[in-house]
Amino acid sequence: MLKRHKQAITGLLIGIGLLLLLAVPAYSWTKMNIHELDRFYNSKLSPVILIPGSSATNNRFDGMVEDINQTAPVRHSLIKVKVWNDGRITVVGKKLKNDNEPFIVVGFENNHDGYKNIKAEAEMFNAAFAMLQNKYEFNNYKGIGHSNGGLVYTDFLERYAQNYPEVKIKKLLTMGTPFNFEETSIHNRTQMLSDFIKHKKRLPEDLTVYALAGTKTYTSDGIVPEESVRAGKYIYQNQVKNYTEITVTGSDAEHSDLPENDEVISTITQRILTKPQPQNGATQEDGSVVTKKDKHKEK
Repeated sequence: MLKRHKQAITGLLIGIGLLLLLAVPAYSWTKMNIHELDRFYNSKLSPVILIPGSSATNNRFDGMVEDINQTAPVRHSLIKVKVWNDGRITVVGKKLKNDNEPFIVVGFENNHDGYKNIKAEAEMFNAAFAMLQNKYEFNNYKGIGHSNGGLVYTDFLERYAQNYPEVKIKKLLTMGTPFNFEETSIHNRTQMLSDFIKHKKRLPEDLTVYALAGTKTYTSDGIVPEESVRAGKYIYQNQVKNYTEITVTGSDAEHSDLPENDEVISTITQRILTKPQPQNGATQEDGSVVTKKDKHKEK
């Protein structure tokens, strides 16, 4: 009887020991995950992720970022990501200390034109986005797409953004984006525009969108018809929280010049970045900004 009692006590002690051994790693795992969740939800990082247009490289926004950094209170990082056709993703550059709004450019080896390729680039961008979110653990971001880069963003938001329910895009700026390709009339809708309109309910409802058009002439920026840029309203208007059309004019409003256009720089600084700062000059009493031209043309 006594022997059986001792065996019971021994078994009980062994059981308690095993529970303690299991409890310690379980507690550590839970504590670590709570810490990771706290860091994610309290993250101050809000990157600006940019997509260049077809045939453009990851250097497309170098001059734009340099212009913005001239008067930025904290210098913005410039990180360049490239997605290769074999699935590799390479990163050049790093986030600077105290920079909560790094500029991250995502480009593609396959950067050709056409709707089929726009969809392929959106899929590649999704892979890059997953990598970036895992690396930097941001819970919100802003987007900028020049030319076809705005189409890639639109396709990404409709087909892939739902895969990241805890990561919100706050603002999107499209520059010279041909939502209806070369068509000059909304009555001649391309398959791409029809598809975008068909799936627009998938777009984030709390998103603010700025659709910017350049006007070298009265009807286009020299490459993209103004009506094609305006077709974006059939996708975003009354679907997202805010949709605003912006027109820039003058000698620097050509399609390829838009990223370095003074009005575009001002729009990004005042409407996209968290802490607006006047560019290349001081704010006047009437609220206007005196600017000076300082161009960095892409070679």
